[in-house]
Amino acid sequence: MPTRFWLALLLFAAPAAAQDAEPAAPDEPGVRYGAEFLATGVGARALGMGGAVVAHVGDVTAGYWNPAGLDGLRQTEGAYMHAERFDGAVSFDYAAVAVPLSDRSTVAVTLVRSAVDDIANTLDALDPATGLPRPDAADYITYFSAADHALFLSYARRVSDALSVGASAKVVQRGIGDFASAWGYSLDVGAQLDLGGVALGIAVQDATTMNQVWSIDEALFEQLEGDERPLGLDTRVRPVLRLGAASARSLGADVALTLAADLDVAFDGFAANALNTGDVSYHPRVGGEVVYRDVLAFRAGLSDLTTNEDYGTQVTPSVGAGVRLGALSVDYGFGDFGGLTGELGQSHRVSVAYRFGEPRGR
Repeated sequence: MPTRFWLALLLFAAPAAAQDAEPAAPDEPGVRYGAEFLATGVGARALGMGGAVVAHVGDVTAGYWNPAGLDGLRQTEGAYMHAERFDGAVSFDYAAVAVPLSDRSTVAVTLVRSAVDDIANTLDALDPATGLPRPDAADYITYFSAADHALFLSYARRVSDALSVGASAKVVQRGIGDFASAWGYSLDVGAQLDLGGVALGIAVQDATTMNQVWSIDEALFEQLEGDERPLGLDTRVRPVLRLGAASARSLGADVALTLAADLDVAFDGFAANALNTGDVSYHPRVGGEVVYRDVLAFRAGLSDLTTNEDYGTQVTPSVGAGVRLGALSVDYGFGDFGGLTGELGQSHRVSVAYRFGEPRGR
């Protein structure tokens, strides 16, 4: 079978493998990687800083990172990002728009798609009687996508001059052609606190826990293996607590510096190769940004800290740059080029953002 076909099946098989490796309690479904495609993050600026933005994100990408940060917008903003992973095998697209409704409230819509496209399905090209390719095998080859989609509907509210809160209702749809599909629903919540020279942030991803129920085409697996396969799979994505702190200061009339550190606390039960205490794992991120005259920006960050006996401790570095020309911002991020992740191919992320209308005063 073509490589893309097996890569697509792995997107489905990972939850099943997790179920076998980590049995669930009798009264609840096991923990799965049901929203792993969202873990990469969005926005080349944020990713260039290693994703350490929970405390200070204040643009349209806050709908993903911390919905409270949408309160930082002063005018309508739209953004788009495209990225490719695993040497281009997996494409990732993000689009969002945020609209301030008043001086105290903002709404946003975010769309995410991660997919392996143009996968050749050669199952029908074999003659079931002989097990050999049909004489006209090419006529029986079809193509499909293994794609994950997410929709965020976000709202942010400024409670006081120092405190903002927000929430994102999230819908996830996953599918592997016509072979398998699933839906999931959850809620992200967050807050940001401005203490003057220091900003603090907290966000809870999948605060309500996300349940996904897969519907599987049994005939596919019978054709592949001849064994009876399950018709459905209930998956559960547990909450992730994100904590962050950031400090911004001036280095003169033309230069501004932002330093940030985040810590993700995951209650997923999968602590292999991560800092952990039992079933709770910890994922630190740090990043920095230097901005010159509010036009040019340079960024760097560290994330994905892992440790194991074979490879020791490893981190994934990231770098990025951006330019702001009036209402238009263009950002570039380069990541996954260090440690074990570098062996899976490097990631290039390009995002654009545009601000519309007159800024709102606050």
